[in-house]
Amino acid sequence: MPAMEKVTKSDAEWRAQLSDLAYKVTRKHGTERAFTHDNFPKEPGVFKCVCCGADVFDQAHKFDSGTGWPSFWQPVDSVKSDIVGERVDRSWFMTRTEVHCAQCDAHLGHVFPDGPAPTGLRYCINGVALDFEPSD
Repeated sequence: MPAMEKVTKSDAEWRAQLSDLAYKVTRKHGTERAFTHDNFPKEPGVFKCVCCGADVFDQAHKFDSGTGWPSFWQPVDSVKSDIVGERVDRSWFMTRTEVHCAQCDAHLGHVFPDGPAPTGLRYCINGVALDFEPSD
């Protein structure tokens, strides 16, 4: 598998490319309000990073967590699972595991150990950080 090509842009380039909310969430580690992206498609497809277009999550791994944010039990697939990176987030007086796009470092959301089988994980993702591409 070829090495991933990192996507880097200036702050001005990210601001020009993204909506105000997408910029705040993905580049400044913000969070959108819960239940603002409840209209995600149900057909087969892949969710892509809104910043660089990398495949990050698959519709087949999506589930309704009841939290108000799109939730997945694993990244796009086991072969590409390194496209979603993790790091410790100690903001807001708590410790969580932040998830980001490994290709462009966009903040996507957080992962928690309270998801369904088979992984037991809940990737709680900001909808504004994703674009959906239906399968052919």
